[in-house]
Amino acid sequence: MSRFTRIAGSLVEAVLTPHAVDRYLELIDPMVTWTDIRGRVTAVSRRTDRTVTFTVAPTRQFEGFEAGQFIQVSVVIDGVRQTRCFSPASSHHQGGDLEFTVTADADGHVSKYLREHLAVGDVLGLTPAAGTFTLPGTPGNRPAHIRLISGGSGVTPVLSMVRTLVDEGHDGAVDVLHFCRDSADNPYREELERLAQLPNVSVTFEYTRAGGRHLGPEHLEDLGDIGFACGPAPLLEAAKQLYSDAGVELRIEEFTPPVAAAPSGEATGTVRFTESGTQVDNDGRSILDQAESSGLFPESGCRMGICFSCTAIRKSGCTTNILTGESSDEPDQHIQVCISAPAGDVEIAL
Repeated sequence: MSRFTRIAGSLVEAVLTPHAVDRYLELIDPMVTWTDIRGRVTAVSRRTDRTVTFTVAPTRQFEGFEAGQFIQVSVVIDGVRQTRCFSPASSHHQGGDLEFTVTADADGHVSKYLREHLAVGDVLGLTPAAGTFTLPGTPGNRPAHIRLISGGSGVTPVLSMVRTLVDEGHDGAVDVLHFCRDSADNPYREELERLAQLPNVSVTFEYTRAGGRHLGPEHLEDLGDIGFACGPAPLLEAAKQLYSDAGVELRIEEFTPPVAAAPSGEATGTVRFTESGTQVDNDGRSILDQAESSGLFPESGCRMGICFSCTAIRKSGCTTNILTGESSDEPDQHIQVCISAPAGDVEIAL
C-alpha cells in the first residue's frame, strides 16, 4: 500500500469517525474494504467425518505468508464475530487462493460451525500472517535434512512446508511423521502418499487408534539437521525431550490452549465484567473461558497468548499469567484474557 493511500485512508477514517470506513463499505459488499483483509470461500470439501477443507480468495490487502505461519480467520456466528488462528496448508510459492483444513473439536465453537455450515461464497475475515514456525534459510539454501512431525490438525503447517520445499525443487531429505486416529481421519493421506514417491521425501503414518505407537525414540533414529513439530501437547513434549537429549534444534507450534489451574491452588473471589455488568464467582479458569461461560463473546484468536487479539483492560485486582506464573495487579492495564487467570476479585472491561 502506497504512502499516499495510507494518508488518504487516515483522512477518510477521521471523517467517518466513530466508525471505520470498512464498516460502511461492508454494507455494500463485504469483500470491498479499505484496510481490512477479507476472503471469499471458493471451494469446500469434507474429506473426513471431523474436518472441513476450504480455499479462500483473499482481497488485495493480503501480502502473503511463509510456510508454517498462521492467519487469524474470523466468521460471524449468531451475529457475533468469532476469531481463531489456522495455518494455511498451501505452498508459500502457490499464490492465489489459501487452503485451510479445520478439525471440528468437541468443544470448538468455531471449528464445529465451519465443519457444519461453511459454504462456497461465504466471506471470512483474515489478518496478516504471523508466527515464527517457519523454514530456515532461503530457497536453494535450506538444511540438508529436515524432519517434520505432526499430530491431527497439526498437519496443515507441515504440509505447507513440504509443498513449499517441493515447489522450490529442494533436493535434501524431507522426512514426515504424522500421527492421527486412523486412516479415515487423515484428510491428506492420498497427497502425502504421492509426495512420498519423490526420491527425497519419506512419509510415515502412525494411527493411534489402530494399534499405532505414540512418539518415541524408535520413530526418530535420525533426527535430521532440524526438526519441526506441530500437534497436541503430549506429542510436543515427547518431541522436545527427544531433540533436547540429542542436542538438535527443534521448532514447535502449539495449537492446544493452556489449561489454567487456580493461581493459589483454590479459586477465590469474583470476576466482574464492567462493560456488560456481569459478575461471576471465580472458578480458576482463564478470564476468557469464564467470560464465554457467562454468555459474553470477547474477541479472541489463537487462545494461547500468541496473537494478542483478546486484550482487555484489567480495571482492578490481580491476575496470574497461566504460561509464566507471573502475577500483576497494576490497575488499568491491558492484559490477554486467554492466558490470564483471576487471583481473587478482579474487574475486567468486557
